[in-house]
Amino acid sequence: MTSSPVQIIRKKRDGEVLTSGEIQDFVQSLTRGDIPDYQVSAFLMATWFKGMNLEETAALTRAMVESGDQVSLQKVQGPKVDKHSTGGVGDKVTLILAPLAAACGLKVPSMAGRGLGHTGGTIDKLEAIPGWQARPSVDEFIKTLQKVGCAIISQSERIAPADRKLYALRDVTSTVDCIPLITASILSKKIAEGTEGLVLDLKVGSGAFMKSVTQARKLGKTILQVAKRSGLNCRVLLTSMDQPLGNTAGNTLEVLECIDILRAGKTKSVLPLLEDAPCGSTDLKELTLQLCAHMLELGGVTKSLAEGRKLAKAKLEDGSAWKKFVEMIEAQGGKASDLEAAQERLPLSAKRFVVRAEKRGVLTRFDTEALGWALVDLGAGRKQAADRIQPDVGIVLHRKLGSRVVPETPIYTVFCSAKMTQAEQDAMTLQLRRTFEISSASKAIQKLVLEVL
Repeated sequence: MTSSPVQIIRKKRDGEVLTSGEIQDFVQSLTRGDIPDYQVSAFLMATWFKGMNLEETAALTRAMVESGDQVSLQKVQGPKVDKHSTGGVGDKVTLILAPLAAACGLKVPSMAGRGLGHTGGTIDKLEAIPGWQARPSVDEFIKTLQKVGCAIISQSERIAPADRKLYALRDVTSTVDCIPLITASILSKKIAEGTEGLVLDLKVGSGAFMKSVTQARKLGKTILQVAKRSGLNCRVLLTSMDQPLGNTAGNTLEVLECIDILRAGKTKSVLPLLEDAPCGSTDLKELTLQLCAHMLELGGVTKSLAEGRKLAKAKLEDGSAWKKFVEMIEAQGGKASDLEAAQERLPLSAKRFVVRAEKRGVLTRFDTEALGWALVDLGAGRKQAADRIQPDVGIVLHRKLGSRVVPETPIYTVFCSAKMTQAEQDAMTLQLRRTFEISSASKAIQKLVLEVL
């Protein structure tokens, strides 16, 4: 007997355990469009408050996979391993990691997402590149994997369509940070895309959905258990998101930063304004190498993490990863000439202003989530599901945690809309000044990789 949406919502609201059949019924009705958004939102909020046990979470994952097509990658020769991040501010790792892992011998079928809440999205970043297409056909996706070794795509209408609908509503109903919903969303896409292995970059800290290591560990263990039940080889890294990753946040700016790293310093920087930034993109590069090493070991390309890191570093420095990146972008509609002349060809606002330190001291804290919401206010993210992204706006970070500053030291350069008034700039400056703290004494900075589960 089929349960109605109202019955399922009431049962979850009251903290009862849903059966696999009830979850299947709800997801099927959602996929057909039989349930209005307000009932789906009620289900999401009930789940956020009452949670799901492991069996419910596995059933939700399975139902979301079965809501659409599943890609078969049997024709693609080689170990197929993907990476996924739970999201953060300035997290642009996938743009570097996918071509780097492909250069090392993996096949990387990456189904990525758009911005969610205060966090940026891989697809939004790549769409700053003129002509790049996020939704090739399944045949084109497989062909790119075979030829290039990596492809980054968004969800099509037929790949986990239930997740696509839930994803958009989670963003605008403040139900993003829910362990069963996160687990089912991540794994349904990865299973449907046909990958054999997954390395999960689970962010922890002020700019992550998981604010504490305890909370993140719980999510990581849930994902590992559900992945095992689904036959997916998985590894979870808890990594710090107590400050933005790299030196940029905003779509075009992040693409430019990735191009700099992929070119391995062999050409003049395409990223403006960072001549005085002492940290460079050290953290972004380091995390990418560590994640790549885990992917290579998981996929059997190397026998150890040390061997994987050595191979990844070599392929980044010799230009192999850059070549793969260009090939991947071209295979999905972009032009190599636009990448080679990225600073001129990619959209970047000409209007900008600087937020400066007001006192002497050490930069000891970022409210990274607040910085993410400031980026949304600038237009780099969405407040509503239908909002359009402005790829040309964003922030360059001139200083990172531990940096010593004096009055007038630049902290942020803000690339803003040409329509922003002086009053709006002044308000944004005040908003951004609340996103960092300067203290008289330095504090310990968390290491980049906190745990491996």
